[in-house]
Amino acid sequence: MNSDWGETRLLVVALVGLTALSAVVLSEVLYTVVFAITVAYTLFPFRKLLVHRGFSRRVATGAITGVAALAVVAAVVPAAYVLYQRRSALIGIARALPATIPIEIGEFSYLIRTRPLTTAASDVLQDAALSIASAATVLSLKGLLFAIVVYGLLARPGSFRTVAVGLVPVEFHDALERYHERIQATLAGIYLVQAATAAATGVAAYVVFALLGYEAALTLAIVAGLLQFVPVVGPSVVIVTLAAVDVVNGDVTRATTVLIVGLVVVGFLPDAIVRPRLASLAGELPMTLYFVGFVGGVLTIGPLGFVLGPLAVGLLVETVQLLSTAPGVEEAADADDVIQSDRDAGIE
Repeated sequence: MNSDWGETRLLVVALVGLTALSAVVLSEVLYTVVFAITVAYTLFPFRKLLVHRGFSRRVATGAITGVAALAVVAAVVPAAYVLYQRRSALIGIARALPATIPIEIGEFSYLIRTRPLTTAASDVLQDAALSIASAATVLSLKGLLFAIVVYGLLARPGSFRTVAVGLVPVEFHDALERYHERIQATLAGIYLVQAATAAATGVAAYVVFALLGYEAALTLAIVAGLLQFVPVVGPSVVIVTLAAVDVVNGDVTRATTVLIVGLVVVGFLPDAIVRPRLASLAGELPMTLYFVGFVGGVLTIGPLGFVLGPLAVGLLVETVQLLSTAPGVEEAADADDVIQSDRDAGIE
């Protein structure tokens, strides 16, 4: 028994060491691999559903991988289209602002100079467009790698579960299952619920912008849909910006219309209609904690942080909940009950 445990420990050490070595050697594609792992984790229940309905494991895995690849293409192509083909339209909207915007409140006055801001935004869009054009081959290879990793993980999901269950003591299997459920629910909330809400936001935004006569309505709608992935802020930034441009240009009627209709139809309705219908797929992570995870993750590790940040916060929340129900941990008294008992005792 001791010999078996010693061998297991050596294998665990070897696994950790080889994982670290792989992270160094594969650093250029590490983001792609991690992204593929999270996507495969999210899609496994759908692959399992196809197998239960009579499809072979290979067909189910191939079909789910193909859907994942198409979904990534559907998300990347609009963003690349906006940055490369329609960047001039976005720059034109920014340049429609006057060189200076005076703000007067009582005796206080301040002059906002917009030229430095629009110049910086133009430079960022130009650099992003050039980066996309020059990295087309690399992006294609990373896309192929993404599909291979997702297919491989979906083809043999039981191997990873066997290793995890085998390494963890029996008394911690319930906690391991809770972590598994939290990871799956959080990733589903990020990918599936957010993606569906973003798509609905883009469609609603295009209808509103086209009816109000905005140029580049499709481009603005794509930007609004992409901003749906940014918690708290969301597509409202586009609405407020368009209203501000209209006010500065003297079109107060359209500014008022886009502000009222846009905030309701684009900013509120997709969340109110789509998200509740898919709520069973998402984890119970409060929006404030999701925002902390999103911002912290993006600022710390870059674009992949929009997934790993909320996931880390979700696992932290799950750990706190596990500790609160662990044996030997007494449940704290309700704060209202404590206050009432203090009052009864004459303590204020």
